[in-house]
Amino acid sequence: MEDSREILLNSLASSGVRVPYDVSSVRDLTPATLVSICGQSLNLIAKTSSFPTSLPDSSVADQFNVCMAMASGIQSLGYVGDMSFHKFLYPSEEDSCKLVRFLVERLSESSRSGSRGDLNDMGRVKEDGFESDLASQKRGEDRLAPKWDEFRLNGEEPEVLDSKGEDASGSCVANHMLQRLEEMSIDKVSSRPGDAHSSELTEEVTAKTLELKHLEEELELLKAAVAIAFDVDRPTEFYLEELNQQVDARKKHIGELKLQQEEIRRPLVEKRRCLQETLSAGNPDAQKKMQKLKQLELEKESILAAIHKREEELSQLSGDLEKQPKVASRRSYIERVKEITKNSRKQEADIEQILKDTRELQLESNSIQERLHRTYAVVDELVFREAKKDAVGRQAYRLLTSIHESFEQIREKILATDRIRREATEHEKKLASMASRSLNADKLQADLEVIRRENEYLEKSLQDK
Repeated sequence: MEDSREILLNSLASSGVRVPYDVSSVRDLTPATLVSICGQSLNLIAKTSSFPTSLPDSSVADQFNVCMAMASGIQSLGYVGDMSFHKFLYPSEEDSCKLVRFLVERLSESSRSGSRGDLNDMGRVKEDGFESDLASQKRGEDRLAPKWDEFRLNGEEPEVLDSKGEDASGSCVANHMLQRLEEMSIDKVSSRPGDAHSSELTEEVTAKTLELKHLEEELELLKAAVAIAFDVDRPTEFYLEELNQQVDARKKHIGELKLQQEEIRRPLVEKRRCLQETLSAGNPDAQKKMQKLKQLELEKESILAAIHKREEELSQLSGDLEKQPKVASRRSYIERVKEITKNSRKQEADIEQILKDTRELQLESNSIQERLHRTYAVVDELVFREAKKDAVGRQAYRLLTSIHESFEQIREKILATDRIRREATEHEKKLASMASRSLNADKLQADLEVIRRENEYLEKSLQDK
């Protein structure tokens, strides 16, 4: 039962109703949260915002009016049963569960009919949408890149080869190989100054140099990792914290470098633009190209800004998603629903069997009663005939009549006892349900006192007028 009530709250959340984080079951619903959930549900179903989503703290009269309006709106949707202000101000777990189940049914019907639109997507994390937007914007940036590269000033960095699969034997071997390669490159370039392959050799030497430096860095990282692994004096968390601090410092340094780069780039871009305008002053075609270039630059800046904003939103939402409490998977909910359905079918089968046995017993009881009536009628006629002849027959007839009346009284008393037992059982169920209700007598008394004070104030105001 608890699982089904938890599923009800999750269904409300998936329908677009904001459920507080501290509410994990129907038992946790307070008057304020119940009014908020009902108000949001009615607004979603009716596509309006006329229903309040919070319980006012100003006065009990305002709370009464809000709860009566909420009860009227729920009754207009076809709610079967008693519905009044006390269902919201003094809710019980059973009444709240019934009310939430009714709202979930109406929300699902509204969703299937299409009257609610896409509100089922509210409260769901929008990572897929952000990723698609980022992909489309990056495609737009790629389309602008060929035209932009024709006009911008850039420099190429030498490519660092990935050599993770090679084995670095030590810093001394790397330094020795580096010196040998430099000597070979100097000898070959000096012996063949006019050779066309000298540039290729230079590039190869540069690549090998960068590769060896990369291997040296990897070797240092491996040594540091081995030292951390075999360090018994300090825990692993200490090194993790230290690495996190280094990462934060690197991020901060990168941000500062970006700011410096932007400060240096901006005057260069302005200078380049001024030079281009000066060169294209007498050329109409060049001026048109300059206008197109400006438009492309503005478009690219807007796209880059949008990408940066989307990335920040994605990062923030990812962090919020990680902070959210871990909930059960969809498969577990399906299993719970199957288990509840299975138990319901079993209960229905038991109820049908009980009804069948009750009908059979009723038929058997009716058959026995009819047989007794027929037997009594025959015996009564025979004894009555004998009673006309002698006094013994009359005495026997009186005894038969008294016995019949006694058994009739016994039958009536048995039926009355059974009826009283049923009534007692019903009263016990009502007492148990009232005991299980979260009715706070102190709160009820406090509200009553507030209403009395408000009434006295209103009467005094009317008398002063």
